[in-house]
Amino acid sequence: MPSSLEPSQSSSANPLPARILVADDDPSSCLFFGDGLRSLGATAEIFSDGLAALQRARTETFDLLLLDCRMPGAGALQILSELRNDAQACSAESLAVATTAWLECSDRRLLLDAGFSEILIKPCGLANLQRLLALVQPGRHDLPVLDDRAALVATGEVTTMRALRRLLREELTLLEGELDQLSRDSTSFNERLHRLRSSCGFCGAVALSTQAALLQRHLSQPNATAPSLARFHKVLQATLHALDAV
Repeated sequence: MPSSLEPSQSSSANPLPARILVADDDPSSCLFFGDGLRSLGATAEIFSDGLAALQRARTETFDLLLLDCRMPGAGALQILSELRNDAQACSAESLAVATTAWLECSDRRLLLDAGFSEILIKPCGLANLQRLLALVQPGRHDLPVLDDRAALVATGEVTTMRALRRLLREELTLLEGELDQLSRDSTSFNERLHRLRSSCGFCGAVALSTQAALLQRHLSQPNATAPSLARFHKVLQATLHALDAV
């Protein structure tokens, strides 16, 4: 069973629902994403054509872009590239998540380097959508510290999962001792967090991956970095504790 953090309190009693743009040409995926996101309190606009989704993202501001890697008109990489290079696009800086039914290790690196915060493997469940919403509405969703199912999907079998988790524990122990130094060098810190999120993906370290992505977003915002760093450190310690227990 996945371990979990205690739920934290939202800073607002009635936060506005997250606005999500979904671009996917598979009808079943569109139905799942639309119904699932709405059941979790978000609003979702669904597009089956990449160019139509791109145009909508240019004229409207979304909290999260959920983009399929392969679909008519334009895939996830093209859509995000067009938005990031258009300073006038309303969703130019929106958080982006790539979705795909199949992912090679090299593709994961390519997508993360292109600016995607996460890669979601289909088919998925409501817990995956809950995790994505935590990226844009931190504090509203309780996330697992270690998710065995996600780790097994990424690694393929238990022995590999356990070996990678041992390596992650070593990485986190080292990182914890370097946090103060890294916090004074946003470029190096961002690169370190980028690599960490890849490790977390293979190990099912869901909560830490989410906090790392949030911290990356805040590194360029001095007033937001300190509280984000504190949350990251707390989840890092929880992840170390969970790794010690397995």
